[in-house]
Amino acid sequence: MSKKNTTFVQFFYYSITMKRIYFLLALVLITASCGRRLEISSPDKDITVAFRLSEKGTPEYCALHNLDTVINWSELGLVCDSLDLSQGFEKKGKQIVRSHSKWETVWGEEHFIVDNYRELTVFLRHESGIRMNIALRAYNDGFAVRYIFPEQPSRPLTITDEKTEYRFMADHQAWSIPWRTEYYEGLWTKDPLSLKTDTLCSPVTLELSNGGYAFVHEAALYDYPAQNLYMQDGALKTYLTPWLQDGQVTDTKAYETIPFATPWRMVIWADDLPELVASRIMLNLNEPCRIEDTSWIQPMKFIGIWWGMHMKSMTWERGPKHGATTTNMERYLRFAHDHHINAVLAEGWNKGWEDWKHFSFTEPYPDWDMGYLSRLADSLNVQIIGHNETGGNAADYEAVLDETYTYHQAHDIHAIKTGYVAPIIRTKDGLQFNKGQSGVRHYRQVIETAAKYQIAIDNHEPVMPTGLQRTYPNLMTQEGVRGQEWNAWSADGGNPCSHVTTLPFTRILAGPVDFTPGVFAFENPVMPTTRVHATLMNQLGLFVCFYSPLQMACDLPENYEKHLDAFRFIEDVPCDWERSLLVAGQIGEFCIFARQQRNADNWYIGGINNEVSRDAEVALSMLEKGKQYRAVVYRDGETADWQTNPYDYVIEEQTLSSKDTLHIHMASGGGFAVQLKQQD
Repeated sequence: MSKKNTTFVQFFYYSITMKRIYFLLALVLITASCGRRLEISSPDKDITVAFRLSEKGTPEYCALHNLDTVINWSELGLVCDSLDLSQGFEKKGKQIVRSHSKWETVWGEEHFIVDNYRELTVFLRHESGIRMNIALRAYNDGFAVRYIFPEQPSRPLTITDEKTEYRFMADHQAWSIPWRTEYYEGLWTKDPLSLKTDTLCSPVTLELSNGGYAFVHEAALYDYPAQNLYMQDGALKTYLTPWLQDGQVTDTKAYETIPFATPWRMVIWADDLPELVASRIMLNLNEPCRIEDTSWIQPMKFIGIWWGMHMKSMTWERGPKHGATTTNMERYLRFAHDHHINAVLAEGWNKGWEDWKHFSFTEPYPDWDMGYLSRLADSLNVQIIGHNETGGNAADYEAVLDETYTYHQAHDIHAIKTGYVAPIIRTKDGLQFNKGQSGVRHYRQVIETAAKYQIAIDNHEPVMPTGLQRTYPNLMTQEGVRGQEWNAWSADGGNPCSHVTTLPFTRILAGPVDFTPGVFAFENPVMPTTRVHATLMNQLGLFVCFYSPLQMACDLPENYEKHLDAFRFIEDVPCDWERSLLVAGQIGEFCIFARQQRNADNWYIGGINNEVSRDAEVALSMLEKGKQYRAVVYRDGETADWQTNPYDYVIEEQTLSSKDTLHIHMASGGGFAVQLKQQD
């Protein structure tokens, strides 16, 4: 296309402001000026994704939002060790598919999800003879692209690079963490894209120059290395997590065999934060549930023998302060029963904690009676959540998965928290990044094997979530976050208040998070300069603002017993929802969520705040009109402050309706929680 035509197209995109009829006219004129261009638009016509081949046969795409070009022509393609699949293509055809359906979640922030999109598949043939299709899918709130190698003569490919890039039209503000952040446990920072000098971990959240938001991530990561991103030559480019050899980074990124398909590359585009948070594109891009009977997969809250180890009052290994003993576990089980908590986690019950190298997942320490505790839990109608820490020895764990899950199933344990505490894990392919292809394969095998034994997984030190829980809903939650434990021992003093107000718009957009909220005691005698930067009411608000279908209340029973009036909210709040709404928020500042209990007319509202105290207004228009609700409001007291008085709180009851507005003050590091029960 000539420079003259290029200038015309750019001017056309930026000058058109009128709606539907002009939009159609624009497409006709643009297509006429660029004959090789193919396009697909979202059902509401607000988002358009276009495709073309360059003169070198390089696949390229661009994206428009409300007639403005938001991503300029950006390259696509793969590079292999033996051939370059980023150029040398010719177009052989196309297919357009329209789809509008609704599916039911096993658990989630929404009970039912609408999947409404238009998809363009471009059929390409490479000069080597290889056929590669590129699928571009347009939703009302974003778009996605993937590479598909259809049925053809089988051929192995060693992928050394992926050329997918995002050439944004403006220097947007980006929230991110570096890609080598161990276990993703970092503080998210905001800078212009042009100043992001590190390679970034996916996802990246963008504050757009026009006031909107975008979220760049991937979906359906199944047998491929995780995506990372870096800025170069004005474009956000893809860097696939590499394979290691003898602990050293290699050029190899993925071993694949035709036919196969890559994960989806996804961009959510939203005018405001409530729209961004409401997007379900990532889940829709994953395959439907493969587990035929899901009745055993149950969202639940749990407590656990865990926080005491981080606060140094207990140990994982056997000794005078051993935490996971029969006596201590019985105390936790009875507390859970008395306070309507579904389950109890115990870390350190099994042999191997002395050196973190040779864990057994079927041999308890002598002071742990698994048979007795299993029978006791059953009599109390409380579940035990198992814990399998591997110390990063994924290969050893993989070799005993069937034996391990048979043992847990025999003791009526149907949820396991896994762990991989090691910067580089040992897979059957040797030392590898956990987010490399070998690590991705291992985690998938764990999930698939666990499903056979009706076991749900809470994966710590994971691969960043990409929506795989739709396909395998027994993958219920994951860590992958700088969580609560940093508030027990971090030399920098713990997570700043702004950390928790950033996560709902960054890490948690990728999927459920096991952050472990619910600290009720803020003193730290072991490290007095490190503590939870929150008020007690902030910790209650997290149970609504941070979504997880396995939700842990992390503190010790004795600390909860000092504030049972506040603990009542943790007893009552569900962790499975009919629908969810972001009422208000600003990244790093505050957020307020409202969620309706699944299969019920009750609502729960939670708010969390950064270091700056503020007054919040919550319109209750989401409530059913004409109905009255009994509201229990848990809020910061007048003198509450995360540093000076985290324990000052007020609990009050009101009768409210959809016409009312809540006026609540959030202290520095504060928050609130509200339970709304519909009255007969």
